Amino acid sequence: MESVSESAAVRSCVPSIVSGGLRAVLTAGDRVPIDAAYLPGATPGGPAIVVAHGFTGALERPAVRRAAEIFARADGVGGVVTFSFRGHGRSGGRSTVGDREVLDLDAAVRWARRLGHPAVASVGFSMGGSVVLRHAGRETAHEGAHVDAVASVSAPARWYYRGTAPMRRVHWAITQPVGRLVSRGLLHTRIHDKDWDPVPMAPVEAVRSIAPTPLLIVHGDRDGYFPLDHPLSLAEAAGDAAELWIEPGFGHAENAASPALLHRIAQWAAQRARPAGTPG
Repeated sequence: MESVSESAAVRSCVPSIVSGGLRAVLTAGDRVPIDAAYLPGATPGGPAIVVAHGFTGALERPAVRRAAEIFARADGVGGVVTFSFRGHGRSGGRSTVGDREVLDLDAAVRWARRLGHPAVASVGFSMGGSVVLRHAGRETAHEGAHVDAVASVSAPARWYYRGTAPMRRVHWAITQPVGRLVSRGLLHTRIHDKDWDPVPMAPVEAVRSIAPTPLLIVHGDRDGYFPLDHPLSLAEAAGDAAELWIEPGFGHAENAASPALLHRIAQWAAQRARPAGTPG
């Protein structure tokens, strides 16, 4: 898959009122339209949380909506932005499974700031977890697209992992024509048919550059996709800058996250996210 410059300006934003919040079409830096939604939070003026879903998710999937609603009700949270990555849901383009998706996250973070939130935290699940790490670990943050805290849930540490049966199925869906056809028809996920070229920086490398931005790594001891060496590798690479939560009984990503865990993540994000220059 061809890599591009990570400059995701929100070139257009057409908001509409939907169920007490906003719905918008954002445009990423490479002109892919991104479907996005906003929920006001429990604490007006508080930081926004931008939610980055996992592979085959979308902002309208029940697990993503549930996470957004729990986040929005948490004390200290000013609002929640959800969006569908390219190739997912109503967004345009095709999924590059974690490469160009940093442009989609850029657009969502910029929108949160345009809505008046001086601080923004990104929370990503699985594929989205790898995206928030790469996004926060860039050497240069693009104007308005930096985050003030980042939480990565159920994320891989490295690419091309096939050590579990679920991940072998994921790779089949991504790399095989019939797998991409099944993904499009059954999972409503449109996947790019080109290999990465060049290969993007792995999450375990990206975390080395996130400090001093607060970083939370969350993983379940029953994750069927990525075993515990993934979060342990991420935490070791990040050093003292990262907090690591290994959650007993937790499976994988947003679908398995309990309301209690989601609430704790939201509280962490609200407490840690501060505008640049604000004392801790």
